[in-house]
Amino acid sequence: MKIYVNEELKDVSNESTLFSLKEQIKKDADLVIYNGFIVKEDLALKAGDSIVFIKKGEIPSKEEMEAQLVARHTPNVHEKVKKVSVGIAGLGGLGSNVAVSLARIGIGRLLLVDFDIVEPSNLNRQQYFVKHIGMKKTDALKEIISWCNPFVKVDTVDTFIDENNTADIFNDVDIIVEAFDNPVSKALITNEVLTKMKNKKIVAASGMAGYFSSNSICTTKINDSFYLVGDRENGAGPGMGLMAPRVSIAANHEANAVLRIIMGEE
Repeated sequence: MKIYVNEELKDVSNESTLFSLKEQIKKDADLVIYNGFIVKEDLALKAGDSIVFIKKGEIPSKEEMEAQLVARHTPNVHEKVKKVSVGIAGLGGLGSNVAVSLARIGIGRLLLVDFDIVEPSNLNRQQYFVKHIGMKKTDALKEIISWCNPFVKVDTVDTFIDENNTADIFNDVDIIVEAFDNPVSKALITNEVLTKMKNKKIVAASGMAGYFSSNSICTTKINDSFYLVGDRENGAGPGMGLMAPRVSIAANHEANAVLRIIMGEE
């Protein structure tokens, strides 16, 4: 009969039990998940069952990781996602969250660009941890991504982005994500991409400060190359801080916009 083992279809004997299969497949597994539930007793198997054997702390092979990503994704997503390269300009509240979300869906390559280091004030909304304080954001985020999906190709550029280097830095990516805190830098990279890199698509953000309604943050297609996320009103300023909830919402709007571009749902 046919069952799924670690998300791959396998032929097994009709007399197979859960624990006899564990002995064959992964005898040192700490967790046995049977049709979505952790079980500790032996069970007779039936056709169509889904079994996952997990050894705590063990990194799955690339093939195992891909199989499990495919199983959790909407059909036909992973084959497209893994072929795409995304550049992220700025690795703060927006960029660090966008990068982790894209890594979790198995994006093929990330180009992470920032010149800054992790500071204590960053921890209120950015993906970093206390241990990363003082590290270059490029190095810290690359490490974090390796913890959730070590099979994503990650390249880093530790530099300040301006009109003189934008085209060279992002020349070989498919999609660019603008993720700066500074409105001047936001405008600069957006203008550079739209005027000088017309074969690229850019996803930018504006307006995610404070604790206004989550529903005021939206994604708008400005033209065939430009997507803008945010409420377009509430930028950071005195009395209006940047905090994890709305910043993360905006970041994941950006990540989802990238995914929709990849899937042709623009």
